[in-house]
Amino acid sequence: MGHIPIKPIVVPPTVVDVGNQEWTVVDRKKKGNAKSKSPTISDKLSSKNVGRYKSRRMQRVVHVARPGKTGFARSTDYVLYIAMRHAHLTAHSRHLPKRVSQLEQESGFYFNMKYFEDKAMAGEWDEVEHYLSGFTKVDDNRYSMKIFFEIRKQKYLEALDSVVTPAQAPVAVGPIPVSANQGSAALVDYQTADSEQLMKRVRSIPQSIEEVTYPVSTQRWSLEDLPKAVARTLNQGYAVTSMDFHPSQQTLLLVGTGNGEITLWEVGSRERLASRPFKIWDMGTCSSTLQAPYESSVSSFAINRVMWSPDGSLIGVAFSKQLVHVYGYQVLADLRQHLEIDAHVGGVNDLAFSHPNKQLCIVTCGDDKTIKVWDVVTGRKLYTFEGHEAAVYSVCPHHKESIQFIFSTAIDGKIKAWLYDHMGSRVDYDAPGKWCTTMMYSADGTRLFSCGTSKEGESFLVEWNESEGVIKRTYNGLRKKSTGVVQFDATQNHFLAVGDDHQIKFWDMDNTNILTAVDAEGGLPTLPRLRFNKEGSLLAVNTAENGIKILANADGQRLLLRTIENHTFDASSRVHVDAAAIKVSGGVPMVAASAAASSAADRTEHVERLSQTIAVSGMSGVDPAQSSDKPRVSDDASEKIKSWKLTEITDPAQCRCITLPEAASEPPCKVSRLLYTNAGVGLLALGSNAVHKLWKWGRNEMNPSGKATASIPPQRWQPSSGLLMTNDITDTNMEEAVPCIALSKNDSYVMSASGGKVSLFNMMTFKVMTTFMAPPPAPTFLAFHPQDNNIIAIGMEDSSIHIYNVRVDEVKTKLQGHLKRITGLAFSNTRTVLVSSGGDAQLCVWNTDTWDKRKSKFIQMPAGKPVSGDTRVQFHSDQLHMLVVHETQLAIYDAYKLERQWQWLPQGALSAPISFATYSYNSVLVTASFYDGNIGVFDAETLRLRCRIAPTAYSTQGIGSSSAYPLVIAAHPSEPNQFAIGLADGVVK
Repeated sequence: MGHIPIKPIVVPPTVVDVGNQEWTVVDRKKKGNAKSKSPTISDKLSSKNVGRYKSRRMQRVVHVARPGKTGFARSTDYVLYIAMRHAHLTAHSRHLPKRVSQLEQESGFYFNMKYFEDKAMAGEWDEVEHYLSGFTKVDDNRYSMKIFFEIRKQKYLEALDSVVTPAQAPVAVGPIPVSANQGSAALVDYQTADSEQLMKRVRSIPQSIEEVTYPVSTQRWSLEDLPKAVARTLNQGYAVTSMDFHPSQQTLLLVGTGNGEITLWEVGSRERLASRPFKIWDMGTCSSTLQAPYESSVSSFAINRVMWSPDGSLIGVAFSKQLVHVYGYQVLADLRQHLEIDAHVGGVNDLAFSHPNKQLCIVTCGDDKTIKVWDVVTGRKLYTFEGHEAAVYSVCPHHKESIQFIFSTAIDGKIKAWLYDHMGSRVDYDAPGKWCTTMMYSADGTRLFSCGTSKEGESFLVEWNESEGVIKRTYNGLRKKSTGVVQFDATQNHFLAVGDDHQIKFWDMDNTNILTAVDAEGGLPTLPRLRFNKEGSLLAVNTAENGIKILANADGQRLLLRTIENHTFDASSRVHVDAAAIKVSGGVPMVAASAAASSAADRTEHVERLSQTIAVSGMSGVDPAQSSDKPRVSDDASEKIKSWKLTEITDPAQCRCITLPEAASEPPCKVSRLLYTNAGVGLLALGSNAVHKLWKWGRNEMNPSGKATASIPPQRWQPSSGLLMTNDITDTNMEEAVPCIALSKNDSYVMSASGGKVSLFNMMTFKVMTTFMAPPPAPTFLAFHPQDNNIIAIGMEDSSIHIYNVRVDEVKTKLQGHLKRITGLAFSNTRTVLVSSGGDAQLCVWNTDTWDKRKSKFIQMPAGKPVSGDTRVQFHSDQLHMLVVHETQLAIYDAYKLERQWQWLPQGALSAPISFATYSYNSVLVTASFYDGNIGVFDAETLRLRCRIAPTAYSTQGIGSSSAYPLVIAAHPSEPNQFAIGLADGVVK
């Protein structure tokens, strides 16, 4: 860079551009711009000549001139310019280069490009950074950020060089000979960007050292290394949105779903180890914007990402609305609540764990265009990175030796990089497609890939040259028109997998052409989500039917087999211990003790399934020669499995049970209907006298969650006005009336009828908001539409179904198809379907868009049984199956084909007619009550009986009492092993 001439010249409307060979200022007398010489390397940082280094010192001397204006901003500026120019020439003429550079740097007056280049070529990076800091700061603009980042990266690379001793040099940088067993393996240059920079530094060392070369790995890859065979199928029950395998337990899979639930699966044994539905842990600490949607719809909190911490001790969960949950996990221990973070305004789109400064943190991004870093121990926010102009879609933390950074992508296609220093983004690239993109490093951290989709539906899978910010390789074979965003994963530093077009497509990282594709025996969604385990021997992929398929290679098959056999030993040794513990201690957190019995029974059932699976696995094509090291199931273990019997609970000491308090002055009347509140903090009962009763649990030291529990009794709740919620019973024959009740999703309103008009009550004040649908016909069943609380399905005594709009007080349509009164209604939460059942034992499926009947079928009655009694229906949580309950049977049906899949008939100790039955909240168990007072707990998948609870376990009146049997059962909305029963004598337990 040449010296500035004494005469004033004209400056363009910028402060300074270090790429120009002449620094120009505004001249009052002469208009026009002095031509600059050809740009240098700084033009790479100055796209379209907009890179401006604007230090405060510089602006004291020369101010930005507006277009069309000339002259110095102040008269003193020109005088200062002349004085500084004279001092600079004096120092230069006296050959005082240090004083010259010091004057330039401290004044910010003159950027000497030649001095800057000389210092850079000599590798004096501290001086380079110090000199540049006199003219610009790191956070002035993105170009200054980038050049400081490059300087620090070079310092880091040369620091690596400096640790190589003379004795190590031949090994570290000399040619590595090909060993004899490598045969004709070719030599290639190690192609990472950092190693290329390293070799440049090595070449500058004053020694005769040949270029670094590395031999190609001798490992041979084949299609057999890909996990392509379906080895397991899991029924999740709700749409899978995210999956992650444990970093060390290769068969432990973490799953997040669209309803906010997380599940831990042991995929080898198909065992659901733990499940946690969404709930806000501490509403008091949440922002007001978060509380509002929670009150209206908990189900809207979908999971966007689940991830294990690097050591597998923590689980991070990002939700579609503001929240991040962190759970603690220990082997053989339950999940524990660790942190709840109100992280972003809007959705939390992604999260990841990182280790800046050797401190475990969690990185999140969201709809509020920010990236945030949180201390995973305390939940304290450490950094907030701002700079994206659109919602941030994904984050990818990484490190190169001691340098920690984060890549982030936004939905406008911008890719940025951040250091943990509050200095802003370092790079700004465009992702192919310029829409939703996810980035990922290979397992060894040397290669960077991204996969995404454009708004037009074109998908891209590419490898990046991360140092240059350019695409190194684009992979072929993705569909050009996708309806969503494709998902991908990488494994073994060699394979890429993408879910696309109902398939899983595989690539070799070094080949742009598709390697192969599999459809996992069908049933995959259009854009499957997928996840490899760490070894790459298993691949989890979601299905269109809300399930998960586990694909395996030969190593994966052996891994699953070992898991099964090991689990068999553990389970068989625990069965009798647990059963004995139930009889002795009985301290089980539930209302009627299904947990203890079902827990032992579930484990025994897993043993039985595992034994069957082992037999099947022996025919699965695993190499027999490799089975010699398999553990065998001992004869003793087999005998224990065979000797297991149904768990019986007959004594109050075997369960935890409480009786809800009643007013002594109230006459007893049978409990006709019973509901938990959706928040799980109360129970609502409707008696045969048309009066409602509400019990609530309080939050205290003994019950910090405030949820319904069998450990402490609740309080009977009434408003201060003393009002009772009493249904209209005008001109009603109470002996013939059919009570019905439904609760709004936010627990604010209850809709109810007892043979008269339908009443809508305010749950806080007990006031009647409105009444409608005066008989005849009388209402017999009520159901809120899951997407609109103003739409109600009302089953009638005359066999019709009225679709009623509360807001406009009118019946939208009437559905006809049954022959007798309506006894059951169930909306699907995810599909446009309503299922109805009637006293005619008929099931009907209705389209809720057109209200047309899709299909109908009569349930099969046992031989000799007349078609009479109520038939009830309830959707499984997977929204594909449903439970059908009649006094003569329990049955599982396909909800759309109306095909019966499983049936159970009363028999043995449970031979009395069925009075009621319901799914547990997660549809793992079915709990049924019988007219003789017995309660049965069944496996929801096969209707296999797990446990019998005798009346003597919860009632002092004993078996056969005419008034002590349960009429209704309510399942807790978040605790699968807790339920409540309403008895014919008016007692609720």
